[in-house]
Amino acid sequence: MELLGSGASPFVRKARTLVVEAGITDIPYVEVTASPMGGEDKINAANPLGKIPALTRDSGPTIYDSNVICRFLDDHAMAGLYPEARLWEVLTLEATGDGIMEAAVGMIYEQRFRPKTKIWTPWFEAQWTKINRALDTIERQWLSHLHGPVDMGQVSVACALGYLDFRFPDDDWRTGQEALAAWYAKFAERPSMVATAPA
Repeated sequence: MELLGSGASPFVRKARTLVVEAGITDIPYVEVTASPMGGEDKINAANPLGKIPALTRDSGPTIYDSNVICRFLDDHAMAGLYPEARLWEVLTLEATGDGIMEAAVGMIYEQRFRPKTKIWTPWFEAQWTKINRALDTIERQWLSHLHGPVDMGQVSVACALGYLDFRFPDDDWRTGQEALAAWYAKFAERPSMVATAPA
């Protein structure tokens, strides 16, 4: 098996963080170039949508979409990062982190691939509204979960916050989210987060 991805992607980071947290050592990570406009042949052959991450397997088709990969790897390693006792909470928090990533990645794609004269400011503002709403909800409703045993909901939120810092360093998401910021500062010190931090 090989995990294909790009180190800048928060979705790839989520899968790579799981690999470290689960103690998986037999799945190499392979850096590829992916793009919504068409990436390199290796990723396009692995995933017909050309999206990362993708997990190639020796027997069976390639698995793609970060959520599918994470569920597969968690099961493969019996890591328990999707605990049955609170599965729906974990999946909902993971979806919230993923939604922050989707909004942030969408803004980057808009800046990178759309002509500057076609960029629509209200659309950008709408993405930030989604992100801020999600952060407010995590701050109000999910802090006790964040401080519980490590699971993929926490990993997704941490990767989302790391991506905001990476791509939007001048936008201060921490103001008004002081408890979430304090949690993230500590979680970001985990070896899995340090090992997968984007360059």
